[in-house]
Amino acid sequence: MSEQSTMQKAVWALDVTHSEITFKVKHMMVTNVTGKFEDYSVTADIDEENFENSQVSFTAKTSSVNTGVADRDNHLRSADFFDSENHPEMTFTSTSFEKVDDESYRMTGNLNIRGIEKPVTLNVEVGGFGKDPWGNTKGGFTISGKINRKEWGLNWNAALEAGGVLVAEDVRINCEVQLMKQA
Repeated sequence: MSEQSTMQKAVWALDVTHSEITFKVKHMMVTNVTGKFEDYSVTADIDEENFENSQVSFTAKTSSVNTGVADRDNHLRSADFFDSENHPEMTFTSTSFEKVDDESYRMTGNLNIRGIEKPVTLNVEVGGFGKDPWGNTKGGFTISGKINRKEWGLNWNAALEAGGVLVAEDVRINCEVQLMKQA
């Protein structure tokens, strides 16, 4: 007979002051441009003892994309990319977690950008759990992965005179997320 977990799933909310959602895309096939979303939310039902039973939801306002260059950010908000006017949010909802080792998991879920929903698998590193000086229980997570932007209709590009394209298809996702257990 297997021992049942005494821990129940608990609702966790984003600690925005200790989190960031970033991405990198190769520009002109030689350097990476980094961007982030300024307005986003994460909620999770986490089972600390059996993380595979956890669930995560993420929403970002596409108009909050920020690469540090206003003209580029406005282009990303346009119909060439996120089409923020018609698709103000992108979402991710997990469907499963697969344990890799004691600190690593593969999280599969549905990513919706521009109204196109596709499954993706991301790597999750569990940094750990602990109490802050004010008695709040926190959990830290690093989420990483890669998607092909064209699968979500982010097709705009320009050919380079020397060959290649201005913007790579692959987008690297890198998120540092701290969540706080809700009472």
